[in-house]
Amino acid sequence: MKQPLKVIISGGGTGGHIFPALSIANALKSLQSDVEILFIGAEGRMEMKRVPAAGYEIKGLPIAGFDRQHLLKNIGLPLKMWKSNQIVKHILKDFGPHVVVGVGGYASFPTLAAASTMGIPCLIQEQNSFAGKTNKMLGHKVAKICVAYEGMERFFPAKKIMLTGNPVRQQLAECKLSRAEAIEKLGFDPIRPVVLIIGGSLGARTINESVMAHLHLIGESKVQFIWQTGSYYFESIKRQLSKEGCPPNLKVTDFINRMDEAYRAADIVISRAGASSISELCLLGKPSILVPSPNVAEDHQTHNAMALVKRDAALLVRDSDARVQLLPLAVTTAKDDATLRRLGQNALAMALPDSARIIAEEVIKLGEK
Repeated sequence: MKQPLKVIISGGGTGGHIFPALSIANALKSLQSDVEILFIGAEGRMEMKRVPAAGYEIKGLPIAGFDRQHLLKNIGLPLKMWKSNQIVKHILKDFGPHVVVGVGGYASFPTLAAASTMGIPCLIQEQNSFAGKTNKMLGHKVAKICVAYEGMERFFPAKKIMLTGNPVRQQLAECKLSRAEAIEKLGFDPIRPVVLIIGGSLGARTINESVMAHLHLIGESKVQFIWQTGSYYFESIKRQLSKEGCPPNLKVTDFINRMDEAYRAADIVISRAGASSISELCLLGKPSILVPSPNVAEDHQTHNAMALVKRDAALLVRDSDARVQLLPLAVTTAKDDATLRRLGQNALAMALPDSARIIAEEVIKLGEK
């Protein structure tokens, strides 16, 4: 009797790493129902809650990244790395994976480094157009590198690269509502344009400040806005709005549970330029104004955004310019049907659907070698 495929998926730290990891796991389950999957993450990071909530087992490593702002906090890093290496070796020996998948994040490096040393085939899923340091260091050790953007030969050996796109939350493309129905469910007028503003689950300070600075413009614009402030900023924004007044065409929430309906309602989206967000925008063919976060390693969000801007698939406003430029540009663009149509069509042309399934098939191939 054939032994079930055993796969370890390692990484996390942000939703941008966790959502693709879970999508790959789900795709593996759909292709081989008896596959055994174990996650390895970093203790104290969001994967330690999100992964079990999705029905998968996860082991945590006592690892952390280099803190550039608080250098004294890095004193314990060598010990944490050593401990993580020892734990990973025990996990690999006990679980006996046929393949190890890395999706980026603190836990990926010790896991894939140990696995490759032990002769276990490894696959990297690189979400960004500018590869992270961990994945660049691992590129020569692994068997396959699945990427979302062209031109990644400048970071990885060309013969190992496969253009697959980024796995996204598939339910986003399965919304049953029409645009008009989604807008009416929000209590808005389906005849008027809708702008969706998202800054991630925690929020984006610059984007939020840009909205607060233009409440008068929003109120006069005849454009409707759905604004996800993020949980971190929600209470303070509510207090500000209670003093200054909230325009009736601005719907404010800390978190959007039905992102599929919010996307369906939106004519244009204001967003950071994380890899998962961009992949979702392309999959859905959504026009967007991207505001890359300046607080990410190697400014990879600007690289992500420029990949779309160069193809006329998105507009870009730099973080430093957002407080002045972002909302006026959103109001103008939301009323420009020709620009919306062009941006949306070009974004859709960049989409790479079925990414999770394609990556899962590559994982299975590696496990059968």
